[in-house]
Amino acid sequence: MYDLLIVGAGLFGAIVAHEATKKGKKCLVIDKRNHIGGNCYTQNVNGIEVHMYGAHIFRTSDKYIWDYISQFTEFNNFINTPIANYKGEIYNMPFNMNTFSKMWGISKPDEAKAIIESQRNQWDGLEDNLENHVIRMVGTDIYRKLVKGYTEKQWGRDCKDLPSSIIRRLPVRFTYNNNYFNDRYQGIPIGGYTKIFKQLLAGSDVELNVDFIKERHKYINKALKVIFTGTIDSYFDYCFGDLEYRSLRFETETLNTSNYQGVAVVNYTDRETPYTRIIEHKHFEFGTQPKTVITREYPQNWNRTIEPYYPINDNRNQQLYAKYKNLAEKEKNIIFGGRLGEYKYYDMQDTIRSALNLTKEIL
Repeated sequence: MYDLLIVGAGLFGAIVAHEATKKGKKCLVIDKRNHIGGNCYTQNVNGIEVHMYGAHIFRTSDKYIWDYISQFTEFNNFINTPIANYKGEIYNMPFNMNTFSKMWGISKPDEAKAIIESQRNQWDGLEDNLENHVIRMVGTDIYRKLVKGYTEKQWGRDCKDLPSSIIRRLPVRFTYNNNYFNDRYQGIPIGGYTKIFKQLLAGSDVELNVDFIKERHKYINKALKVIFTGTIDSYFDYCFGDLEYRSLRFETETLNTSNYQGVAVVNYTDRETPYTRIIEHKHFEFGTQPKTVITREYPQNWNRTIEPYYPINDNRNQQLYAKYKNLAEKEKNIIFGGRLGEYKYYDMQDTIRSALNLTKEIL
């Protein structure tokens, strides 16, 4: 008999397993994929650590979180400075003076603020949706070229039908600073993320290629308590209906060139390009290999047969999640956690914090 059955070998589950093992608990970790690490999984291809499920750039301003994850790896000094490509026009992201200068041919912060103010004044949108929020922040030109097409591809909905919360974390700066994040601590683990998970799970029994939902009768009684990091609605057999997610499809290829796009991430912000971005993985670790590996990221509608990535936290889904959460709270020995279990858009630092908070409660 195990103390904990942890469903999911991603970041949340692995941290709970590690902390429980340190306390002398016996853990069984299962995952339906054929590898550990969840969406953070990296794989070495031609000497390049490839982020198999999209770019994962670690960042936090919380020294406790930084120190915690740094015990398992050394981080490099990578700073995310993505590029936006709008029909061949190149702009710096996030929105800063480099963006405004290229867009309007100006050089001073006051000039940029005056243009944004004039465009904002011409806009009469009052409703707090994503479109109105962005136009209030940066005006109509930047919204139409750098936000509208990309966001509608990403979420499969008109920007008027999306909550403003989706984009609130995107900085707007009136300085020439291309750092996408404001966090004090930023970087990529040298040698990839997978080695972190090998350490986190070293003291646990791990079984892969196991679909808990299909085999719960086999596993549910193997432990005193279950930590479930899958989709909360699937656990309850979708009894209230499906929560909505966005999914992704990845096309990865090796190219016979040492440098394809000159930066780790290029966002394609027009509506017509079918993918949202291209990732060139070697730039995460400043690679000099003779070849390169790129990944095109295609957003797609989610269904039960493919991986869910992003919870759609609109009012309808929040109301539906509340029903599932109410059911979850009635479960005696099952705890739901992580992005899917809690139906929250978590960054890695948020996932770590949530997992550590849980371990303080239950261990």
